Amino acid sequence: MIGLLQRVSRARVEVAGCVSGEIGRGLLVLVGVERGDGETQAQRLLERLLGYRVFADEAGRMNRSLSDIGGGLLLVPQFTLPADTRKGTRPSFTPAAEPAAGRRLFEYLLTLAHEQHATVACGVFGADMQVELVNDGPVTFWLQVSPPASV
Repeated sequence: MIGLLQRVSRARVEVAGCVSGEIGRGLLVLVGVERGDGETQAQRLLERLLGYRVFADEAGRMNRSLSDIGGGLLLVPQFTLPADTRKGTRPSFTPAAEPAAGRRLFEYLLTLAHEQHATVACGVFGADMQVELVNDGPVTFWLQVSPPASV
């Protein structure tokens, strides 16, 4: 499972002209589900998102997490993240989870986030979304919790 996190001063997602999710200061996370991902990967990704230290402390160092600052978490499903782009000029989506599995795991991640964090918003799985953000820094990190190795 992949989380492309961006520290933002504000972010929002619109679907068909309606806001589906919006936060102030916090993290916008584009979420990609890979083949073989399961609930364990979703749990670990959320743990990392809530605890990853990307916010400044009093000394200006990145020592504070989203949980520490009580910021917003905006989760946006993005099936293109797991794409294989190593060859040619067209991505292969073979590494991405099938849509039903991707939806189930994204919704599971979202449920866990609501249980563990106060301010959570989201995009809409499978929808054509417009995402607006003000990247603070900019600060952007790729977090990946790999699925178990195939036997």
